Amino acid sequence: MSAMDDLDRRLIGATQAGLPLVPRPYEAIGASLGISGDLVRERLQSMLDRGLIRRIGAVPNHYRLGFTANGMSVWDVDDERVDALGEAVGRMPFVSHCYRRPRHLPVWRFNLFAMLHGRSRDEVEVQARQVADVLGQACRAHDILYSTAILKKTGLRISES
Repeated sequence: MSAMDDLDRRLIGATQAGLPLVPRPYEAIGASLGISGDLVRERLQSMLDRGLIRRIGAVPNHYRLGFTANGMSVWDVDDERVDALGEAVGRMPFVSHCYRRPRHLPVWRFNLFAMLHGRSRDEVEVQARQVADVLGQACRAHDILYSTAILKKTGLRISES
């Protein structure tokens, strides 16, 4: 992976909170940085190609779309199978993110986390049963930790300095 230069850092700073909601967002970003919209597109593509950024995409607000039952499902999965099974769970359309995490025995036995979103807790429970079906006998236990309030929600922010 190649290092970021000053323009890369400035572009990330200008876009990390999202693209401006205007008809020509790359031109608007370019104008704020004193460069062309074409150069903005070229540099963002270069950062994608070099692995400095992973993607450029839209992130829907699931609460405003009606998905108000959000649960972090936690699973105690056989350590020898958790990576392959976690990848399968991560491909499920209703899983927004999926992680392998260390256990903290004897207090915390769970090593696979998958965020589920539904319009009701019943819908999330159905999704959890589908995850359990994928995990099969490799899963020994699970739970769902439901969100009750958003305290902070942002992506990674890099410093402007």
